Amino acid sequence: MTVKRPTLIFDLDGTLTDPREGITRCIRHALEHLGLDSPQTHDLERWIGPPLLDTFTAIVGSDRAPVALEAFRARYGEVGLYENRLYDGIASALASLQRVGHTLLVATSKPRPYAVRILEHFDLHRLFDGVYGAELSGERAAKTELLTHLLREERLDAKDAVMIGDRKHDVVAAKAVCMRSVGVAWGFGSKDELKNAGADTICASIDELVTWCGSAVEELVPR
Repeated sequence: MTVKRPTLIFDLDGTLTDPREGITRCIRHALEHLGLDSPQTHDLERWIGPPLLDTFTAIVGSDRAPVALEAFRARYGEVGLYENRLYDGIASALASLQRVGHTLLVATSKPRPYAVRILEHFDLHRLFDGVYGAELSGERAAKTELLTHLLREERLDAKDAVMIGDRKHDVVAAKAVCMRSVGVAWGFGSKDELKNAGADTICASIDELVTWCGSAVEELVPR
């Protein structure tokens, strides 16, 4: 009997790493660059996850959003991406999933060059067969567009893959391309956000995620 293991596609921010410090500091830097007062850190946390141009458009309007994004990147590329921490247990969980035969990919709205540097910084790059992210131009920042591109590049059928992420954008994008989704509750999206978006399941811990991936394998065993 051949076991078919689903390809696991991971979001980055809020799923593999906690980027709270770096992203909020860089958003604050961008707002101060525009001469604006910055909200408290806890108010900025809700902007972690969606494409940054959308975030700045919502905060400062479409006219000033590109300037804010440029200021954000000036600090983030030098300092902010390292103001980050790995979630406890995620490295060993990824290694375990890879060891039993899952193909692991990353799909993030963050520009791909930043994502690669972060994965290398935490020595996670060796666990992933591919890293997919937005272009610095903004192309493929939308998660649905990114997953469509990933499926095409990997020659992967959506039914053989699972999107794993902490925000509704991950879930909505997965549904749009007919892919299963797992919401993780240790990131920046609430369980209600993930449930309302239509996540197929929600895992409260990394151990729960590893267990779910094991059961997903069983579902794919030919009868």
